[in-house]
Amino acid sequence: MTISWADFEKVEMRVGTIVAAEPFPKARKPAYQLTIDFGTLGTRRSSAQITTLYEPETLVGRQVVAVVNFPPKQIATFMSECLVLGSVAENGTVTLLQPERPVENGLRIG
Repeated sequence: MTISWADFEKVEMRVGTIVAAEPFPKARKPAYQLTIDFGTLGTRRSSAQITTLYEPETLVGRQVVAVVNFPPKQIATFMSECLVLGSVAENGTVTLLQPERPVENGLRIG
């Protein structure tokens, strides 16, 4: 499916730093609850199915790319406020997308 440039511009992808990560045992699929600092945009929370390659303690301080303009989504007892992006292998393993060097939190991806 082809989208227009105007469609792409509607998707607001930003860089943020994970400031907290904890297991999310109430999720149907294994996941972590993340709190991400997006600088002037504030912090947002996300449920992320990234348990195959990552442990909570290795996620804190890591910068990630996330879509921040989706509406909040209820996942079990948790409200997810952004979508952390990663590549998804055929077996479902997610590898996080992140900048290749540290950048300011909140910078837009374009």
